Amino acid sequence: MADKLRVVIEIGPKGKKVVAVAPAWPGLARGAKTEEAAVERLLSYVPRYATIAKLAGMEAAFASSPTVDVMERYPGTGSTDFWGISFAFSSIDQEAMSDEALERELTLLQACWAFFDDVRARVSAELQKGPRGGGRDRDRIVHHVLANEQDWAKGLGVHTPDDALLTSEGLKVHRDAYCQAIRDYHSQGKMAGKWPLRYLIRHTAFHTLDHAWEMEDKDLSDK
Repeated sequence: MADKLRVVIEIGPKGKKVVAVAPAWPGLARGAKTEEAAVERLLSYVPRYATIAKLAGMEAAFASSPTVDVMERYPGTGSTDFWGISFAFSSIDQEAMSDEALERELTLLQACWAFFDDVRARVSAELQKGPRGGGRDRDRIVHHVLANEQDWAKGLGVHTPDDALLTSEGLKVHRDAYCQAIRDYHSQGKMAGKWPLRYLIRHTAFHTLDHAWEMEDKDLSDK
């Protein structure tokens, strides 16, 4: 139902952090110290994620004021506790996907990339200083995001040269190869190393959005 938001809860092994993940919407996930706080934080990001749903052509299917339906609680890893980010796999991550479901998730991932590119083009080069990220500027954040994605792509057999990520054309080639490799692995029933493909997609989307929103929040263009 459009007014429901299915959520799974990842609980760190020491109970220090809990992450609420919306599995149907790759990239929509937030962590906090308790389940209640994580869900509340997730809901606070729903208006921001609505932009992604719109870019993907799925605005009508995305609830603007949803009620949460917790589908599963599962154990996280030590990194879940340390970072407050999802690093474990729910049962949904490990379910088989149809070709149609895969294309839907890849469309949303591509929308996350498009949003990231828009943000990097409009925010100030210097960003507001703060504890998060050690006060990195825009270009360092962009490099961090692309370098991580370049590394994850190797798990799919995609090896993108560093200089290819420096141009819009090279970045498009990399992203197209990333998506096509996911399709190929899916058709063969293969995982991306130890990662289920659904987890790889949502983890990539989350990392892209998390830093896009960070840049938005620290933008000095209007100050």
